[in-house]
Amino acid sequence: MLDTEHMTVTGADLRIEREDGATWTLRAAQRLPLSRSELFRFFADPGNLARITPPAMHFDILTPRPIAMGVGVLIDYRVRVWGVGMRWRTLISSWDPPIEFVDTQVRGPYAEWVHRHRFIDLADAGTLLQDDVRFRLPLARLGAVAGPIVRQQLRRIFEFRRHAIARALVGGA
Repeated sequence: MLDTEHMTVTGADLRIEREDGATWTLRAAQRLPLSRSELFRFFADPGNLARITPPAMHFDILTPRPIAMGVGVLIDYRVRVWGVGMRWRTLISSWDPPIEFVDTQVRGPYAEWVHRHRFIDLADAGTLLQDDVRFRLPLARLGAVAGPIVRQQLRRIFEFRRHAIARALVGGA
């Protein structure tokens, strides 16, 4: 049976679906009145991640800047989750401007985290920002116990992100 948690808000969509026993996919979509190139440029600057991450996470990029984005680039971060500081390292595993890029967790809190960012031209002008995140929690038992809490946290993070992107790029929510 497919487990799905779904939330739709005006101009945006957020779903979290179970792929198998331990693997989940978060899918978020947001329409923005910007060109694909403009939107991609914003996401190509890792410095903007702090702007679209909830302040409670105390997001900090540890990799010296500027960071020249491309396949093979490693980026180190520090975040706080539930008051616990942790390091996170991602690898840019795919880079295809201005269409998409993928960051893959190399070290961090998940057993697997693969985040695909897609930028889709819309016929009526603007761009659809689409995030697909495949994730697994470490240890099957932890996933069974903490899974609902983690999914709720991810919903909150991506809802914050939706509003923050709108504020940063188009001056509204």
